Amino acid sequence: MWHWEAEGEAKAVIVLVHGAGEYHGRYERTIDMMRQQQFHVVMGDLPGQGTTPGPRGHVETFQQYIQQVRTWVLQAGAYDLPVILFGHSMGGLISTEVVRSMPERERPDMLLLSSPCFGLVQQQPLVKRAAAGLLAKVAPRTMFPNGLESGSGTRDDWMRTRDQTDDLLIKKVSARWYKELVTAMARAHEEASVMPEIPIYVTQGGEDRIVDKKEVRRWFDAVPVLEKAYKEWPGLYHEVLNEPEREAVLTHLLGYVTTQLAVQRFSTTVTKGAALR
Repeated sequence: MWHWEAEGEAKAVIVLVHGAGEYHGRYERTIDMMRQQQFHVVMGDLPGQGTTPGPRGHVETFQQYIQQVRTWVLQAGAYDLPVILFGHSMGGLISTEVVRSMPERERPDMLLLSSPCFGLVQQQPLVKRAAAGLLAKVAPRTMFPNGLESGSGTRDDWMRTRDQTDDLLIKKVSARWYKELVTAMARAHEEASVMPEIPIYVTQGGEDRIVDKKEVRRWFDAVPVLEKAYKEWPGLYHEVLNEPEREAVLTHLLGYVTTQLAVQRFSTTVTKGAALR
């Protein structure tokens, strides 16, 4: 896990969780912007991706992701600041499971989701899904192309050019990985109604070509959380924080964060004052 310190006095620490096939190296611009807005940032590479050891594009179980991110959240608590969990795409799917699985005393103070993977735009034919399910049992490390069209994540020319020469990006995934992802997406919807009371902010690309935005909205509407917000950006692709409009996207997101932090500080002050009376 890597640490980046805020410029000036830190407001909170953000735990960043990347999406499928990528790694921390694609988040340099996002991390810089967060640091400039006075947030510490911690981030690692998920199992089987980026700089981590082991089979590339493969996990035996989705629980490997959950345990890894839980570790990062707990380590972020060492700063003695509010902890904000921020997951993009599959990282968002993982982050919701992390929040559901952690006891209240260990949970992050806020959950931010960027185009969370609660459903895919391109559904595989039934025959292929059945074949993948069988292979996940008998030959789980069988690899397939990820099926993503080049440039479908962002309209940003700089990022598209960068990705063309990045050998750490994963273009193939295993049958077991795909099965675990599909199962986790279904579980997210099944358990949306039992999400704990934690502020949730979702930022979603209006022209997302990877994640089905209707499924994201369905999950959001099912979550019975009092403090939640959904922002869709018309015309933006999947990676809203890598789009040409990324500064506006991050400004809106951090505006929500700053407001929630102020509310939490006020609530704590009132509670302490009442206890002294």
